[in-house]
Parts: sequence; C-alpha cells; structure tokens
Amino acid sequence: MVEHAFGPYLKQLREQQSYSINQLAEAAGISNSQISRIENGVRGVPKPATIRKLADALSVPYADMMKQAGYIEAANAAGDTQDIPEWATYKDRRDFKKMLEDDDDLMFDGIPLDDEDKKRIKDVLTGLFWEAKQMNKRKKNDEPDSRQ
Repeated sequence: MVEHAFGPYLKQLREQQSYSINQLAEAAGISNSQISRIENGVRGVPKPATIRKLADALSVPYADMMKQAGYIEAANAAGDTQDIPEWATYKDRRDFKKMLEDDDDLMFDGIPLDDEDKKRIKDVLTGLFWEAKQMNKRKKNDEPDSRQ
C-alpha cells in the first residue's frame, strides 16, 4: 500500500477545494483529528468506507482515491487474478460489477434499483472487495512457509 502518499494526496485535494480540515470533516462526517492524522501520516491509509465519505465530500471519483490509497493497485500489481474453474456455468461467471453498470433492470428483495442505488451498491462492494483482497494478501504473507 502507498501509505506515505495518501496523506499528502488528501491534503492536496482538500486545499484545491479551499476546504479547511474542519470543513472537510463536517462534509465527510468524520472527525477533524482523523483527517489531520491521515494527512500527517500518523494514521496511515483509511478504510474504504472512510475513503468513500472523503470522495463524496470532495466530489472526486471513489476509484481514484482507492487507487491512491493502494487498495486497487496493490491487488492488480501482485497479479492477483483468479482463474475461473472449468465447471463454472455462465451464471457462475457473471461479473456483478458489470451487472450493476448495465442498463438492465435489477431488483433487491423485489424492489427495483435505480441508477443511484446501483452506483451506491457498486461502490460499497468495490470497497469491501478490495479490503478483503488486502486482508487475504496480508494473511498469506503472515503465514509461515510449511514447505521448510
């Protein structure tokens, strides 16, 4: 993860929009001390849910902030692609992200989803997905090599 770069990146975005730390904190719904700690590198990279709040408050693409935080690049740089098993049917292979981006009608619990619903679900799942990938990667790196 690019922890050293996220704080200055956040500060730059905040200053470009002429926000004080307090103004950003209020707009994002997080504490001003948390923003200060992130910007100064004391806290490191925030969780995807916090990045979502910051992206919304700063009106910047969530994916850009996730990349800058290292969530997306870390998994992609590691060549972390999963092979689809031979037994998988078409239904098993559908990309949920693409389903949410398509214009097709989708429902959740019988209630139709509008474009805003789909976008929000996609953003939440993206954050959860990359956070899980990061955690799994850490677990793999922390496991002792049993082949020795």
